[in-house]
Parts: sequence; structure tokens; C-alpha cells
Amino acid sequence: MRTHRDPQTLADAPSVLDRMARILAARGIDQHAVDALPDEPEPYSAEDALSAGLPPRYRDALPTHPQVLAWLRQVAAEATAPSTGARRQVATGPSLLMAGVVGAGKTHEAYGAVRALVQAGIGVRWRATTAADLYAELRPSSDTDSERVLAAYSRVPLLILDDLGAAKSSEFVEEQTYRLINRRYNHMLPTLITTNLQIRDLKAHLGDRVTSRLAQMTTRVEFELVDRRRLQRAA
Repeated sequence: MRTHRDPQTLADAPSVLDRMARILAARGIDQHAVDALPDEPEPYSAEDALSAGLPPRYRDALPTHPQVLAWLRQVAAEATAPSTGARRQVATGPSLLMAGVVGAGKTHEAYGAVRALVQAGIGVRWRATTAADLYAELRPSSDTDSERVLAAYSRVPLLILDDLGAAKSSEFVEEQTYRLINRRYNHMLPTLITTNLQIRDLKAHLGDRVTSRLAQMTTRVEFELVDRRRLQRAA
């Protein structure tokens, strides 16, 4: 019959340290050299980790649009700490539908908003995708669990959905967009959506069910009718 023995700590078991020293010696490792190793460096900061996950073009992005800044303040105010002393996390909050011509700066503002949250000390789990890439991931294939992919985008606390309406319209596109938007609408998860289309064009492209929920869950942010990319190239 087995008997329970209290686990030994290193401090209470010098024999363990002796065995470790013998093992190191047998392998030709100097115990004093091991003791002199520098401490492990500090882990990456939250902003370092964020920058590693951002597209290089947007690693220095910061929001400037007044409505995006107002969204940031509201999301930060609604962030909650999962336990006493823990960092506040994005959980629920409002969404934005950022509309404007190609190159107006919508995507820059979206990524900048995520950076601003992290810089404010707010914890945020987030994903970003273009609508076209999302549909490609969701198309049935032998090596893809499309339901798991959809669940990941549906449940993440903050989602950037870029270029909504840019993919070719189809029943598949309309259905998958509805399923994604409806789940995020029901759970009040903040979503940053960019589009080049007007509401009437989105309605024709994605149907009444999607545009009705977008109208309720988002604040529409209009961008200047200027392609900033062309202006930068011309400067």
C-alpha cells in the first residue's frame, strides 16, 4: 500500500542539491558558472507583444479621429478587472462602422485604436482580418474546421473587420457575415469595421439582416473623401 509523503523542497533536501551538482559535474558543467548566469530578462511589455502582432505598416499607428477617440474612452470606461488587483480587460462595449474612400485612413485608425488601449494599460485580446480573408478561412476544406474559425472571430473581445463589402457578393458571404455579426451583436462585443460602401450599398451586398444589426450595434464614422495614400505619394 502506498503511503503519502510530504513533498520535499530544495531548501529541506540538501541531497537533491548534491545530486544536481554531481550531474552537472558529470556533464562537464561548472556549477559556479551556472550560478553566475544573469537573471532572465523581463518579459515583453504588453505594447511590445502588441507590436509583434501588428502589420509592420501599422506598428506606429495612433488614432486621431474624434469619434474613434470617443469610442476609446467608452471602451476603456467599460473595461473590467477579472479579479481584485488584475489589469482591466476589454469585455463588452460599442462598435464603429468606419466608412470612406479607399486610402482615407480607416484601417490606420482601427489599428491605432488597439494600440491606444494597450498604451492606456487596458488588457485586450483581439483579432484582425479583412472580410475577404475571413471568407477564405471559412470556406469548407478537408484541413479546416470552419466552425472553429468562425467561433474564434465571433468570441474574441475585440475584432477588426477590414474592407467589409469588398468581397464578391454571394449567399455564402451573406450567411457567414450574418452569423459573425449576429453573435457579436448579441454579446455586445466591440467591433471595428471598415468599409468603402454606403449603407444602401452594404444592404444590397449583405442583405437586410446584416445591415439592420450593423445599424443598431455601430456608430457610423465618416472619413474625408480624400485618398491619403495618393496625397502622400504626390507630396
